[in-house]
Amino acid sequence: MKFKYNARTQQGELQTGFVEALNRESATNILTGHGLFVLSLESSEKRHWYDSFLGFFDRVKFLDLMVFTRQFATLMESKVPLNTVLKTLHKQTNNPILKEAVFQISSDISAGLSLSQAMERQGGIFSEFYLNMIRSAEITGRLEEAAKFLADYLEKESIWKSKIRSAMIYPIIVIVMFIAVAGIMVVVVFPQIAPVFEETGMDLPMLTKILLGSGNFLVQWWWAVFLVLAVFIFVIADYFHTPEGEAVFDELSVKVPILGNLFKKLYISRFAESTNILIKGGIPITQAIGISANTMGNVVYKDVLLEIAEGVRGGKLLSELLAENEYYFPILVSQMVAIGEGTGRLDSILSKISEFYTREVSDALNNLVELIQPLLIAGIGVLIGLLFASILIPIYNLAQAF
Repeated sequence: MKFKYNARTQQGELQTGFVEALNRESATNILTGHGLFVLSLESSEKRHWYDSFLGFFDRVKFLDLMVFTRQFATLMESKVPLNTVLKTLHKQTNNPILKEAVFQISSDISAGLSLSQAMERQGGIFSEFYLNMIRSAEITGRLEEAAKFLADYLEKESIWKSKIRSAMIYPIIVIVMFIAVAGIMVVVVFPQIAPVFEETGMDLPMLTKILLGSGNFLVQWWWAVFLVLAVFIFVIADYFHTPEGEAVFDELSVKVPILGNLFKKLYISRFAESTNILIKGGIPITQAIGISANTMGNVVYKDVLLEIAEGVRGGKLLSELLAENEYYFPILVSQMVAIGEGTGRLDSILSKISEFYTREVSDALNNLVELIQPLLIAGIGVLIGLLFASILIPIYNLAQAF
């Protein structure tokens, strides 16, 4: 995206111009890196409602990115020069969009850009978390380790997504079939038998009355229902793409029952692993926490970690600050960090925290997957029972009356 900015130089001169970046935060980082103090920053590109829809077809699949990252990590661990790595990956990559992106990255690096800057120019192919890990690795000189971490991380995400997808296939098929059957019953069958019940004058159950009324309403106003539903979905989706909406969504993601704990463990693992890599590379603890904050992928955790970084800079212990934010970092984390601070092996402790919470995420996900199918099927079974009961009970009562 292209952003228009107003900024002042270190000499106080006003400067206006345009900068290309993945998002507003990246644009701010680029300008700050050039010694500018940003006064205002706004997108200069007009986005249309269909941009997101079209972007779905013009994208790099997660599997392609995962394979690319694993190949990149393997070649880097083999001490192959970066330019040679990119040329090799360009030949091996099958996805045309990613193939072109690798070529552009190689060209930009030859022109003098860093790897993270070159990746950042590739229109959203690499996430903010991905870019920040590469950027921090460039600072520490541990690019091979960061690439291996990203490859492992993406493969773990792929396994988790595969488990969820496999668990959801059967329930989704059942849900679609239920919606189809319920729609036919409400729109076609119920209006046909409604006159029979009206002629007898019998008192219908409340559920039957609701379904009969719903069927008549949908037959007459189906277009209005469809229009309202489409507008509602569009407004909600558009809101969650705004900075405020993203913050609200991230806040809800860590507070929703069951899933909230899963996301918390995921973010704790991500924080511990990225901070561990940075500390091993010689980055000061305050700077390491600040960089890790930008790798979270969650606005809430990012703000909490930035506040913690400021507290550490002010002289407080990291363990004390984590204990003050017990809702986001369980007491186990602060206790283990306190041990690391006391023994001078904070990086090793953070590595153990990351391993522990990675296992916790895997176990929680496995348990969740095992519960999804029976719960959904049981719920659908109840709904199907109510649907048919709303027809069979009046028919049974009618037969008894005669």
